[in-house]
Amino acid sequence: MNYTLSKLSNLLPLLTVPMPFLESVCVTVWVRVGSRYEDENQAGIAHFLEHMAFKGGKKYKNASIVASALESLGAQYNAATSREWTNFYVKVRKSDLSKAFDILSDMILYPRFRDEDIDKERNVIIEEIAMNEDSPSDKVGDIFMEKIYEGNSLGRDIAGYPKTVKKFVKNDFMKFRNKHYYANNMLITVAGGAKEIEVKKIAENYFGSLNSGNSQSFENFCPNQKKPRIALLHKKTEQAHIVLGFLGYPRWHQNRYAENLLATILGRGMSSRLFTEVREKRGLAYSVGSSVSRFTDVGLFETYVGVDPKNAIEVVKVILNEHKKLTETKDEISQKELSKAKEFVKGTLALSLEDSSSVNNFFGNRALFARTEKDIETPKEVFERLDQVTTDEIYQVAKDIFDINKITIAVVGPFESKSLFENAIISFL
Repeated sequence: MNYTLSKLSNLLPLLTVPMPFLESVCVTVWVRVGSRYEDENQAGIAHFLEHMAFKGGKKYKNASIVASALESLGAQYNAATSREWTNFYVKVRKSDLSKAFDILSDMILYPRFRDEDIDKERNVIIEEIAMNEDSPSDKVGDIFMEKIYEGNSLGRDIAGYPKTVKKFVKNDFMKFRNKHYYANNMLITVAGGAKEIEVKKIAENYFGSLNSGNSQSFENFCPNQKKPRIALLHKKTEQAHIVLGFLGYPRWHQNRYAENLLATILGRGMSSRLFTEVREKRGLAYSVGSSVSRFTDVGLFETYVGVDPKNAIEVVKVILNEHKKLTETKDEISQKELSKAKEFVKGTLALSLEDSSSVNNFFGNRALFARTEKDIETPKEVFERLDQVTTDEIYQVAKDIFDINKITIAVVGPFESKSLFENAIISFL
């Protein structure tokens, strides 16, 4: 699977991925801005702004008209805000490519920001925040992020706080949008059955007038953790929800492939070490798994488990022990286990790339932050890099990341004190 990277007349990057066997095409517009670009008083504005795009623009004047225009095409559409990017996508039949650009450009370039729409969506977002508060499995992740990235905007909830969401007015959105939504801070990715020449002509027609601007930055995260951190939210729940983890590698770190395989061996899939030890051998939890997240300047390696509160400490000790064994190579990674992990990652990626919106996500996440075009890897290049990883590299990554003195644990459950978890950690120091 190959791509073509070009630029419109205003230097807005356009990445196209031909998938000629498809009758559909997906258009995704990316903006290099997310929640970490906000200050404390702006918390949640990037996410709120994403919502407002669907409330109407110059041509499609309100939410009903936008929805009707998209659904009359049978389109799949959505948007998302992360800590470092915002995106909007529309997936349609390839014959409707121009219409998809027409609707997307109107939403993104000409939002109306009517007071009545702002007030209605404000309530929707406050309800979204409340829903997250009532979901312990979601809330524990927010608590974990806040604790491990303490004092930095990276740790703040993407949706913001009710107190900030309640204050936003039209002028706030206009200022924030004008600061970040400009040609050289955006990217368009198009994957599917359309031809590059056609795509570029249509993209130029709808986005070629967008002005350029000056790059905006955020406060880099500076690690200063010297001892374990524990965050506990006391809540009467049937399950204890626990996330434990460590700072990981940033977006372009050379060890990112080995880190990915480490997470796979430890906690991805039903044959991973954590699933085997926690669920299959001991029957202590239904859900347990590890994941990796990467940002421009730092990363994250975390494990989530949902468990009966009476078994929480035992499960934490089992998880910590599996981490420790990988740092001391007590339980050697066999070539069979390494090979299985590589094929798991490659297979999961290959299957996801059968969908054009996932193809846009694959290339968009690389192209939007690429230092040079070499950073925009193809799936084949990713597979080749994974195949080159050795067990020694994985052990080294484990030793580098799994420093028990720098562990962070977040817990939501019916516990009165953090002491039980502190004691569990002490036994591994």
